[in-house]
Amino acid sequence: MRATVVVPVLKSRSRGGQTESASTRTPESRLEEATGLAQAIDLDVVNGQIVPVNDPRPATLLGTGKIEEIKALLDERDSGLVIVDHPLTPVQQRNLEKEWNAKVIDRTGLILEIFGRRASTKEGTLQVDLAHLNYQKGRLVRSWTHLERQRGGGGFMGGPGETQIEADRRLLQDRIIKLERELEQVVRTRQLHRAKRRKVPHPIVALVGYTNAGKSTLFNRITGAGVLAEDMLFATLDPTLRRMKLPHGRTVILSDTVGFISDLPTHLVAAFRATLEEVLEADLILHVRDMSDADNQAQSSDVMRILNDLGIDEAESAKRLIEVWNKIDRLEPEVHDTMVQKSSGASNVVAVSAVSGEGVDTLMDEISRRLSGVMTEATIRLPVDKLALLPWLYDHAIVDGREDNEDGSITLDLRLSETEATELERRIGNGPKAAKEDWER
Repeated sequence: MRATVVVPVLKSRSRGGQTESASTRTPESRLEEATGLAQAIDLDVVNGQIVPVNDPRPATLLGTGKIEEIKALLDERDSGLVIVDHPLTPVQQRNLEKEWNAKVIDRTGLILEIFGRRASTKEGTLQVDLAHLNYQKGRLVRSWTHLERQRGGGGFMGGPGETQIEADRRLLQDRIIKLERELEQVVRTRQLHRAKRRKVPHPIVALVGYTNAGKSTLFNRITGAGVLAEDMLFATLDPTLRRMKLPHGRTVILSDTVGFISDLPTHLVAAFRATLEEVLEADLILHVRDMSDADNQAQSSDVMRILNDLGIDEAESAKRLIEVWNKIDRLEPEVHDTMVQKSSGASNVVAVSAVSGEGVDTLMDEISRRLSGVMTEATIRLPVDKLALLPWLYDHAIVDGREDNEDGSITLDLRLSETEATELERRIGNGPKAAKEDWER
């Protein structure tokens, strides 16, 4: 379908004689992102336009002159779909469709359409369906021609005969309640999985970042997994977890999450909370940033805002978060060198290229260092009846030396965190005499 992208740039009321923009992002970057979102679901974007809006109209958002100008462009380019990169009320959406004789969707509707295409698991489908139904609650209105049924269903391009959301709001609410119950079961299942992981306490490292920042590419580079990674907004939606070994042999679980985006609809964040809880449980958060994007600072602010909404405040994020400055391979040589030098002088920043692998070893070392905490050196003798602990030791400690004794026991020189040292003492746990003989520091 041929589509036109319209980016309204609203101005806030003047304060102290100055007019401030209602958005922190540049109009050009918003247009580029909205075009990318449309292309992510195979729309043919034939025109993109930035529209200043000094006085938003309650009925149409845009002024009559601009509406007529866009209508002429739609007729000229034979465009049957208009994407407005701004939230629209049901009344505004309906009136614009009448004026332009075209389908109109806002930013929320477009993101929901993308998520609906990308959801590949039952959980993802449930989350998208719930968000879509909540979005549709106020939009049970007739569509833009008398040939089509009511607006609704899983997509906006169904045309005549598309899936119809029930006109009865009670039935709609019943469906929402049913989905919420099914998602509650998903939350309980995830909690059970996390409880099992705690019994084998591998640290969890979560990747977060703006959509298309390169999280999945970095995930594949580190773990060797085959997660879909394309230069596309929201290429992946469902979370993926993989075990991986750090340079010194310690095992951790790496979690790849859905990409964030500015102005993410509130009900969409609520629907995906079960997925995003993986971030809340993480021992370490890697904030992946696309440093080749001129708007990366605004994107970073959007990510930090969502993390704060999830309950990760600024003080906590300082302890648990590493900034990963990704895509440095796309930078000019002078900018690249400056970026690498700047990151090397910061305590919580690593510059990498997930494509070329530059800086990934440094990132892995930093992850290992941050997860290790205060290291304890120990020499331990494992008797024959405790040799089953060897795999656990190689997963959770750094083994600097090993000696196989004639009686079948093994003596190991270890480095491990205080927490894991305590856990090892508990696992050896044959009483005070055994602890004294088998555990020497």
